[in-house]
Parts: sequence; structure tokens; C-alpha cells
Amino acid sequence: MFNKILVVCLGNICRSPTAEFLLKQRLPGKHIASAGLSACKHSDGKGWDMCSTARAIAEKNGLSCPIHSAQQLSRELISQYDLILVMEAAQRSQIAQRYPEAHAKTMLLGQWLPGGKKDIPDPYKKSDEVYQHVYELIDAATAGWQAKIK
Repeated sequence: MFNKILVVCLGNICRSPTAEFLLKQRLPGKHIASAGLSACKHSDGKGWDMCSTARAIAEKNGLSCPIHSAQQLSRELISQYDLILVMEAAQRSQIAQRYPEAHAKTMLLGQWLPGGKKDIPDPYKKSDEVYQHVYELIDAATAGWQAKIK
């Protein structure tokens, strides 16, 4: 069963932290974290916090978003998780190429969205309306996973 879930996006500051916090709320008792294919880091090596717009939109929708630190996806990190959820099919391909051992346990977060497997677009530096749309996709996608994993 899936007890350890890693959510992955590009920078680990918008989509994957949002999905991480939603999954933690929906699946208490599971170990859930997030990472980025190219995690955003400061010059001192510390990971960026969650994007302020992503946090504001999530909180406006009732989701509590604690302090976050973006982390880089790595082979070691991958080995610790039973399921890896990505935002886009291209990210799944990238992970399969870099870490072939992870291919079978890597799936789209949007796997169970109405209409089938859907990519969840990157809202970074776009309008609040785009962030809201992406939040709604992530909310629906995490609800779909909740129904499958419980």
C-alpha cells in the first residue's frame, strides 16, 4: 500500500507544496512530502519557501500552508517513497530517464481527474485566476487520490 507519498513539480514552490498540504489534510497518518526536479534554492543552499501567491490562494480556499523549504529530487529521496505523483507527463518521463527504478511508482497527480489523466499546468508568475484554477485542479486531483488510497 502507499504509505509514503512524494509529490513532485518543477521548482517545489507552487504546485507540489499545495498538493503536499492537501494530501496531508486528506490522508492523515500517511507520510507525505514534496520535491522539485529543479528545486528553487537560495545562494546559501536553503530551499525557497512556498510561492506567496500559491500560499495566499490556498489559504483563501481554507488550506493551511506552513513554512516550506523546497528540496531537490534525488535518487535517495525517491528510494524512501512508495508513490511519486507528478504534475505533468513530461515530468514522469524525466524521472524515468534519470531514475529508471522509479518509473513504475511514478504517476500523474491528475490521474483520476474527470476526463482522464490530465497535466496540471505551472501557475508560476501568472495571474491570481490561473493560481485559483490550478488550486482547483490540485484539490480535485488530491480528492481522487484520497478515494483510491484510503
